[in-house]
Amino acid sequence: MSKSFFLSLTLAGLLIDISEAATITGKVSLEGIPPTQEAIEMDADPACKMQHSEDVFTEKVVVNGNGTLKNVLIYVKEGLGDKTFPLPTEPVTLDQKGCQYHPHIFGVRAGQTLKIVNSDDTLHNVHGKTRTASLFNLAMPFKGLELEQKFDQADMVKFVCEVHPWMNAYAGVFNHPFFSVTGAEGTFELKNLPAGTYVIEAWHEKFGTTTQSITVAEGDSKTVDFTLKAA
Repeated sequence: MSKSFFLSLTLAGLLIDISEAATITGKVSLEGIPPTQEAIEMDADPACKMQHSEDVFTEKVVVNGNGTLKNVLIYVKEGLGDKTFPLPTEPVTLDQKGCQYHPHIFGVRAGQTLKIVNSDDTLHNVHGKTRTASLFNLAMPFKGLELEQKFDQADMVKFVCEVHPWMNAYAGVFNHPFFSVTGAEGTFELKNLPAGTYVIEAWHEKFGTTTQSITVAEGDSKTVDFTLKAA
């Protein structure tokens, strides 16, 4: 007699068959005329400037060739109730390379390890803060240094470097694994969702937020597209 195997996800003490979980995909478009990308002036630190043979631009607004937006954080805002989810064992990495943060926008779980790396041969300081509090301010004076941090609760965290004021990044901290960041095609995917009705939010550092509600049944694959306005 043959045996069947299935992948499962632990939600609030229950085993959920991933083959029955739902997936939400979509894209984020920009309506209106985007602002011109700002060039970064790195002359103040030769160790930064020497790493770039061409002009470097901020990642605050990046419009893809197909009219979609890069660096939009998509996540489940409401609908999960009191469900709990296991933490990933692998850390998320925030690198300082070329005197820029990589990635510029990312998600991390509350309680998950964030590994912060200095890949530059110059001094950086990593200042993590929310709208209401400074969380940490760490000096990273030499190349190859790695530090680790964790966030206790869901929030939006901004990272800056006072040594290089053009450097910034954002992390959405979540109590669940249902988040994604749009890339070069402006698309996202939220997978392994249990059946339910959810409010999905799209967040952009300049153009703000917009939400949509969607209901998914077991095994559903649905599409939700977002449009953010440039003005």
